[in-house]
Amino acid sequence: MLVKDCMTRHPVMVAPTTLVSEAQGVMNENKIRHLPVAGDGKRLLGLITRQRLTLKPDAVGSLNVWEITRRLSNITVQDIMLKAKDVHTIAPDRTVERAARHMTDHKIGCMPVVEDKVIVGILSEIDLLKSFQEMLGLPVDGVRITMRMPHKEGEFSKLTSAIAAHNLGILGIGSFPSPRRPGFYDMVLKIPRVTLSEVREILKDIPDQEIVDIREVV
Repeated sequence: MLVKDCMTRHPVMVAPTTLVSEAQGVMNENKIRHLPVAGDGKRLLGLITRQRLTLKPDAVGSLNVWEITRRLSNITVQDIMLKAKDVHTIAPDRTVERAARHMTDHKIGCMPVVEDKVIVGILSEIDLLKSFQEMLGLPVDGVRITMRMPHKEGEFSKLTSAIAAHNLGILGIGSFPSPRRPGFYDMVLKIPRVTLSEVREILKDIPDQEIVDIREVV
């Protein structure tokens, strides 16, 4: 799956001259935590986050409530936004795993998706979590099974051959190194239109492989 397949298209954006109070209202109304700031032609100028909207105590400590209100009413998005040069962005044709790696490495919650300097979408933590669900077939009922297998050639084909021999399909698939088992991988499959007992019977005797988890997902 690529970024363009799971990003939020046509994200809500604001102009740099937008008042901060208005931007906050836009974020609340649309239930979003990140707001790209765009110029002419939807070119990225900056990014507003919930954190950027938080007033620093040392900036208002000596002000009374009227002075605070007056100051807030004059602040625009461009005064507090994260500038474009400091915003982490990603292209729409990058893979979701690379996007996830970049976001975790830099501890950020979103990335504007930019093509030719134009904002074409935004990718958030929520978008990545949704893509993970879809890749494992969560939206559809079925049996979820985790098979542990040696990390060597031919093991995956043994698994898929057993499934194909019974005319079953696979909706979702994923793999990861087996915890505390060097040299092994756990393969997670989502198989629809079959019972838990049928799947267990079909896959329990694959040589060198074992079922480490099996459950119905509805």
